[in-house]
Amino acid sequence: MTQEYRTLRNNISMLGRFLGETINDAQGADILELIENIRKLSRNSRAGDDKARQELLDTLGSISNENIIPVARAFSQFLNLTNIAEQYQTISREHSLAQSSSQSLSELFKRLKEQKASVEEVHKTVEKLLIELVLTAHPTETTRRSLIHKHIEINKCLSKLEHHDLTEKERNIIERLLLRLIAEAWHTNEIRTVRPTPFDEAKWGFAMLENSLWQAVPEFLRQLNETAREFLGYNLPVGLKPVHISSWMGGDRDGNPFVTAQITRKVLYFARWKAADLFLQDISKLADELSMVKCSDEFRAKYGEHLEPYRFVVKNLRNQLTATLAYFDDRLSDRTPRVSESEIILEDNQLWEPLYDCYQSLIQCGMRIIANGSLLNILHRISCFGVTLSQMDIRQESTRHTDAIAEITRYIGLGDYSQWTEDDKQAFLIRELSSRRPLIPQNWTPSPETKEILDTCKVIAQQKQGVIACYVISMARSASDVLAVHLLLKEAGVPYHIPVVPLFETLDDLDAAEKVMTQLFNVGWYRGVINNRQMVMIGYSDSAKDAGMMAASWAQYRAQEALVNLTEKLGIELTLFHGRGGTIGRGGAPAHAALLSQPPRSLKNGLRVTEQGEMIRFKLGLPAVAVETFDLYASAILEANLLPPPEPKPEWRM
Repeated sequence: MTQEYRTLRNNISMLGRFLGETINDAQGADILELIENIRKLSRNSRAGDDKARQELLDTLGSISNENIIPVARAFSQFLNLTNIAEQYQTISREHSLAQSSSQSLSELFKRLKEQKASVEEVHKTVEKLLIELVLTAHPTETTRRSLIHKHIEINKCLSKLEHHDLTEKERNIIERLLLRLIAEAWHTNEIRTVRPTPFDEAKWGFAMLENSLWQAVPEFLRQLNETAREFLGYNLPVGLKPVHISSWMGGDRDGNPFVTAQITRKVLYFARWKAADLFLQDISKLADELSMVKCSDEFRAKYGEHLEPYRFVVKNLRNQLTATLAYFDDRLSDRTPRVSESEIILEDNQLWEPLYDCYQSLIQCGMRIIANGSLLNILHRISCFGVTLSQMDIRQESTRHTDAIAEITRYIGLGDYSQWTEDDKQAFLIRELSSRRPLIPQNWTPSPETKEILDTCKVIAQQKQGVIACYVISMARSASDVLAVHLLLKEAGVPYHIPVVPLFETLDDLDAAEKVMTQLFNVGWYRGVINNRQMVMIGYSDSAKDAGMMAASWAQYRAQEALVNLTEKLGIELTLFHGRGGTIGRGGAPAHAALLSQPPRSLKNGLRVTEQGEMIRFKLGLPAVAVETFDLYASAILEANLLPPPEPKPEWRM
């Protein structure tokens, strides 16, 4: 056994020993002895000992009702601790030293250099790199935030114990903390006693952003830059935005009646509040750091003469962020805001411009090391998260829009829109989209279902451009499904273009995707508003349930391939949005291999992919794990574009 796996085994053994000590104190020696006996019998039974197997069955069959739960919890907790140890092993120092993954960015860049790839092409591809992760609320994540926090702290303890120069006293302190954390987890209720609301789910997602991605994104960008400098010989632009974060939390109402327009508005307010809170913490620390007195002439001309010029700028931002925090705190509490919108930060550039001016001035004045410290981290966070923390997707099922428009057409005497042919629907929608008069009567009272659709569109209309990333239509089956959403957004007064994204899910819908998009692109009004950019979402879970995994995978491939060819022919930039789940049955697969199996040129505009439920925690829940995840995604995207996979052979298509 190699040293790294010996360490893993030792960690599992230590965590199990501490769990046993906790159970002994909480439940008594008899329960601990019963659990140990079951564990040993299970191990021997698995090794082929028939006598142990029969004894195990007898023991399990005779457990009293009052002991069933402690025994079950003991094994559940042990599996949790084992998972923590295994997760830590992937980012441990020994693992990093022992393995240099062939899937890493550094290995990819090394190969590109050896193959004498075009430097210009590599630079261009790296600067177009886009990893957009869309965090979704999903019932497969059942672990409470209280326990997740304790698991993270256990992971940190394992990291500290990996240092071989610890004194016995230092090691004892860390092990006592580990023991206490395991005891706290044992005495914490694992099951939520109250069903989480959509707002609770959003708070969980933002907590993960705060505790992991806030640190991981700047670290990944530094790692990306260092790798590019080492192998490609150049530094990436400071304003590069290779990582974007979006969320369905608070915006995904498909099949969830609890996600309402009011919830969406509240989550958007909370995201602004949380972003202001995080940036305020960063800016407050930066105010302590930037005590330098020398600045460029341009900086002085723009911000005035001050003894400590950078602190002057940063402290002004601190005041604005404090006001921003108060403003959205009032909004969340349904109070009249104490400050006006003119006093707060609402757009990324209000943070970016003064801080980037500080950065450039420091560089010009010979303070590169200072500029590339905390200040650069904040600039990276503004690029990735912005003042909204994440963008929000809105998702709704296609028939809800059809029913809403049908209710309108019936009220104004045009008949039942839902019963019209596809050609008639398109003609009506295009006519209304081109009209300057409103369609919806002012004095009309719609049904609650239609009112909810219209209210959601009004909430979207109240947001600044860029806050809502896109509007996803699940079970999209026709061009009219897309045009209908555009009409509803227009009627709500949305003053700018929002990408409306059809989600093709079933086998039939995937096969029809090219035809539907061709119809859309043939609409002059539509080509005029999309500015030659289109996003299409490919569903993995429902297609697998509909057709089986193999047939669904081939249908997904064919649909993507057809859409890539169609959009290239028409000069449209296509972004494919992958609706993958975590498990194999929901479209999950090893990320690197999955991306390299996509059709050639399908990743040329980057990757947009859902991260669901418990997979968010496993792939992004720790900063070091998140950095590895970003590295893996970046490597696969760049390899797919610079060293594209071959197209399927003709005989494979038979």
